[in-house]
Amino acid sequence: MDFFPIFLNIKGRSCLVVGGGEVAARKVALLREAGGHVTVVAPQLGPKLRELVARGEIHCRLGQFEPADLDERHLAIAATNEGEVNAQVAAEATERRIPVNVVDQPKLCSFVVPSIIDRSPIVAAVSSGGTAPVLARLLRARLETLIPAAYGRLARLAADFRQEVKDKFQHAPNRRMFWERVLQGPVAEMVFAGQEKAARDALTATLASESGEPRKMGEVYLVGGGPGDPDLLTFRALRLMQQADVVVYDRLVAKAVLDLVRRDAERLYVGKERDNHAMPQEDINQLLARLAREGKRVVRLKGGDPFIFGRGGEEIETLTQEGVPFQVVPGITAASGSASYAGIPLTHRDHAQSCVFVTGHLKDGTVNLNWSMLAQPQQTVVFYMGLKGLATICRQLVAHGVSPHMPAALVQQATTWRQRVLVGTVTTLPTLVEKAKPKPPTLIIVGEVVKLHEKLAWFEPHETFANQAEHESAEEKAVSGSVTG
Repeated sequence: MDFFPIFLNIKGRSCLVVGGGEVAARKVALLREAGGHVTVVAPQLGPKLRELVARGEIHCRLGQFEPADLDERHLAIAATNEGEVNAQVAAEATERRIPVNVVDQPKLCSFVVPSIIDRSPIVAAVSSGGTAPVLARLLRARLETLIPAAYGRLARLAADFRQEVKDKFQHAPNRRMFWERVLQGPVAEMVFAGQEKAARDALTATLASESGEPRKMGEVYLVGGGPGDPDLLTFRALRLMQQADVVVYDRLVAKAVLDLVRRDAERLYVGKERDNHAMPQEDINQLLARLAREGKRVVRLKGGDPFIFGRGGEEIETLTQEGVPFQVVPGITAASGSASYAGIPLTHRDHAQSCVFVTGHLKDGTVNLNWSMLAQPQQTVVFYMGLKGLATICRQLVAHGVSPHMPAALVQQATTWRQRVLVGTVTTLPTLVEKAKPKPPTLIIVGEVVKLHEKLAWFEPHETFANQAEHESAEEKAVSGSVTG
């Protein structure tokens, strides 16, 4: 984030606006809506500001800005068309540690003024950090259509019952779950329909029917996080991720996906790399059951799909034995995501009538597969977790009848801005990979369909995002303590 999102309480606080034109008038209006006491400094005022001064609603000093104008101020906005004046206001305010905004000059700002969706007491803000204000306004307009005006009335109703609910539910997670049911159920719909008395009566009755006791059993959600791009999550996955008390995740979960989990949920990293398991699988199984028995809603977040080399089957076996309720939410598996974004169809009537998914890393650490079955013609073979064993995989395929010229590709971190596709043959790919040193997660695709990559490739990660990718990688290392992909 370029700016830390924050809401300031300026009710009754003295705020300075430097400038007397239309832009300054808009900033004055926002400050006054938030309860600020505004003083304007400018050589002359436009009609809107003159009217406010005449009505005694703001203070004014006609003249050029002077450092003393910042005395006793809690916030300052520079809205002139003179660059030197704006820079002076920013410098003086920064020296005095006063939050300052310079209109259309984000480099001089200690804060920016976002596009605002006002459903008081609910307020949402959208900002581009000053880099694309028109885009921020377009996003605000879209959000305006998604957030009914009645949300403000719903928030006030919740405020009236807040202490009663707190007294009834001593256990914070149960209190949160009660509010989630209320604010997404019939009570909310009554408020939206303008039936506020009925909503108040229904909320009173609902609260009276609750025992307030902590839940004795929670639930586990095995959620497929997909291949990396958060836009590929299912609606159901996102909804459950937002409800979770705890998220248990591994190294194949992209940071952008993990960021969509409810922010105050506990996060437990159980990542597994080859020969380096943060937690053995058996312990993960028991951890999920224990957390659920504590009454928590647990998201087991996995890269790709839980049931395709995700060990989801092993985990729900334990949950079944322990009597723990669970749900499974499928995700786009790595094979589908990687192939789609690399422009390599897994099946094609001219090249492949079947497709096989196989792990390139078996439980005992070997690559001992049914090579004769994998060497069949007119099929595509996708190897998961095959980076370390790539040379062995290619050698064995050739040894069992696959042409040395069979096209083969390796896709690195598919669907993300770090995606990279290496294309060769089963003979040349190991050398290409050795030179390129791709970073996991990777996927290997072998078959005639790989020839279509050059014609069908459509996804091109842009260089603009290189720094972003490096920044995300550093953050992932800090979170997991290992190389995360």
